[in-house]
Amino acid sequence: MLFEDLSLSKSIQKAVFEEGYLNPTPIQEQSIPIVLSGRDLIGCAQTGTGKTAAFAIPIIHQLHRIVGSSKKAKQIRALIVTPTRELAVQIGESFDTYGKYTNLTQLTIFGGVSQNPQVETLKKGVDILVATPGRLLDLHKQGFLDFDHLHTLVLDEADQMLDMGFINDVKKIVKLTPKNRQTLLFSATMPIAIRELAEMFLQDPEKVEVSPVSSTAENVEQRVYFVDKTEKRNLLYSLIKDENLSNVLVFSRTKHGADNVVKALRKKDIPAEAIHGDKSQNARQRVLDAFKNKEVGVLVATDIAARGIDIEQLPYVINFDLPNIPETYVHRIGRTGRAGNGGIAISFCGKDEEPYWKDIKKLIKVDVKIITDHPYPWHSGSPEAGEKPKNSSNRSGGAHKSRKSNSSKKNKKRWY
Repeated sequence: MLFEDLSLSKSIQKAVFEEGYLNPTPIQEQSIPIVLSGRDLIGCAQTGTGKTAAFAIPIIHQLHRIVGSSKKAKQIRALIVTPTRELAVQIGESFDTYGKYTNLTQLTIFGGVSQNPQVETLKKGVDILVATPGRLLDLHKQGFLDFDHLHTLVLDEADQMLDMGFINDVKKIVKLTPKNRQTLLFSATMPIAIRELAEMFLQDPEKVEVSPVSSTAENVEQRVYFVDKTEKRNLLYSLIKDENLSNVLVFSRTKHGADNVVKALRKKDIPAEAIHGDKSQNARQRVLDAFKNKEVGVLVATDIAARGIDIEQLPYVINFDLPNIPETYVHRIGRTGRAGNGGIAISFCGKDEEPYWKDIKKLIKVDVKIITDHPYPWHSGSPEAGEKPKNSSNRSGGAHKSRKSNSSKKNKKRWY
């Protein structure tokens, strides 16, 4: 199927074509006709599947027909609620891109910055509002938002909003909107709380599910290093330096950990920046722009902050810390290998993270390449294959003994 087969307006087709879009992705191909029909929709799709365009393009098409060339005061007719500032900015940019040949206007609002410019734009009127929950409720309480003319409500990354504690805010927001609205809910996973939310606020929704969360992109090469926990920073530096890696996204479990990794890399003259919730919005955006423009070679991020990172040709993702939720691993490595490009996903597994890796393996059901040829192992050989421990060789050909070599019983533990 081609985009021109989706019965979209010529102005949208022109914008989409200029972006190089010819064939819709599976989530787009299935979702766009449903949204255009006016039905409510539950979309389950993981990162990198083209989800934003799946709702932004049909919304623009609908509103362009409704608003037309009217010179009447603009009213909020589409509201997109999303958990993070980075995601809000990314979605707002998508609406600007796909709707650039229409007369529709959009505004992105979020906390952490002055509300004054946002309020001034709201007073002038906008057609599409993209918002994070906190700032949205705050401005509504102050009387700056009117949803009486709302046509479509989108709840994006619903599972992430649940994880971040926004579920009650989302319920409040939905109750502020007209009952006859069209509601679209998108989520990478469907925990019970999200299903209950859908049953509460959606009317007889169509359901679309693509790329189950357990699947990882076939064009992503996955590798794992069983590394002594205290040597992870040295291994990261060694990989970046010896393999001449650049444009690398590194995942840390905590904000403090992300900052420490950046400090360690900078001490060895590796340009690196961190992005997480403790950074101001302006600082986060500057770092993200610098990384996208390849001014910074390594970006260290926490999972929540990384939700707004959308780079089509990101070659490397490194799990400095393994996530304790297996699905998060799939989301992380989905940052590479996008749009048909190849990618490499590297994971560091400390001995304390062995249970996490077992859970990940059960979920993805893929044989991940085990790299034993490195100087900082806590496991030797190929434990998942049940091999007996043996010394690994370093790059110069010498043998390295694990610091745990005296604990032979522990090292002989089989992995299944």
